[in-house]
Amino acid sequence: MSETVIRVENLSKRYILGENLQGGSTTLREKLTEGTKALSRRILHPSKQNILKSERKDFWALKDVTFEIQQGERIGFVGRNGAGKSTLLKILSRITEPTKGHIMIKGRVASLLEVGTGFHQELTGRENVYLNGAILGMSRAEIKRKFDEIVAFSEVEKFLDTPVKRYSSGMYVRLAFAVAAHLEPEVLIVDEVLAVGDAQFQKKCLDKMGQIAREGRTILFVSHNMGAISTLCDRAVYLVKGQVKEEGKADAVVNNYLKDIFSNKIENLNELRFPGMGKDIRFFDIQLVSEDGANLLFEQPLNFLLKIQSDIDAKDLFIGTSIFDSLGNCIGTHLSEQTFSPRAGQRFIVYQTISNLKLAPGSYYAGFGIAWGVKGAQVRNLEGVVGTPAFQVLPTSYNGEQFGDWHPNWGRIVIKDIDMKIEAERNGR
Repeated sequence: MSETVIRVENLSKRYILGENLQGGSTTLREKLTEGTKALSRRILHPSKQNILKSERKDFWALKDVTFEIQQGERIGFVGRNGAGKSTLLKILSRITEPTKGHIMIKGRVASLLEVGTGFHQELTGRENVYLNGAILGMSRAEIKRKFDEIVAFSEVEKFLDTPVKRYSSGMYVRLAFAVAAHLEPEVLIVDEVLAVGDAQFQKKCLDKMGQIAREGRTILFVSHNMGAISTLCDRAVYLVKGQVKEEGKADAVVNNYLKDIFSNKIENLNELRFPGMGKDIRFFDIQLVSEDGANLLFEQPLNFLLKIQSDIDAKDLFIGTSIFDSLGNCIGTHLSEQTFSPRAGQRFIVYQTISNLKLAPGSYYAGFGIAWGVKGAQVRNLEGVVGTPAFQVLPTSYNGEQFGDWHPNWGRIVIKDIDMKIEAERNGR
């Protein structure tokens, strides 16, 4: 019988809105900052203290969460943005403390929750490997033994003696994951950070996590890629507004999560917004314009209506549009040639039509982003929403052609109009 390595009992985490987004001061710098703010408020607005106090509200990021994880299990955590996934992993990584409840973890834990977790900006990549290894509890001899393997996996050997402050986000995550995965933790915790890397490196990381699990170590994994959750994980936990809605086999949990997404019952786009996005400019409404709701015929154009609110003056922003299949795999992305330059306080309505996408019968959803910069080079992402609208492509085309059952192994794009010529060989050749 497998040993229980993680036990979570009635775990709750409360943040106090209006005071500190992280739920109270925990470091000396934060305490000094909060003290200065409080003094300023008392001096500048002495009559508003009671009002300010009354505006502070409790927000429970987690509420009475309970589950157990056995040694060697691969557990995926799914849920919309704000469901409490990252908060839970931070508590399990001992980055933050719970408000109530208990956790028990056996063994050494390695966490990769944010790009460059545990790295010092001024130190080189080489120095940060040793620093991060020491943070994870490894001796210098152990780090030295694994050093070449870490560097080879990360593929940043050329920049190893460069300060990491000059690394791109992709280089950061390559080195950070390599350190976390190769220093033999009993429990490896990985958040959505892998989305920063390119597709080839993501596959490399997933293969490495599979190898770690086969060695009897435990993996906790958060991702919006449901294909990765289904492939890598044995079980999954579905969180909704800080509570466990469902726990069970990964495929079953993922299917129920996707059903909720495809119901298109989105109360707030913040649930689908990437962390840190939408601060200066944001989508406040996204719609699929269709006479038949979310049901489309094969080759029927996709018509989207996007409403945008800008709080800043900006120049030459472009819009990115992506289509995903039901498992979270990106089918394709388009970056607009047409740009727009908003002024603070302006609103925009964008009409999009995608007329040449031959999606196979099945379920899909869209994602949209707003960015500034030179496409394919230095880009600053300002907004990103993935998961709406969702739609179904029916197995019937405009001309009445019936597909029957479309097998997932055949892909998500229907290839049509291939020119082909078949000839018999002459003289048996």
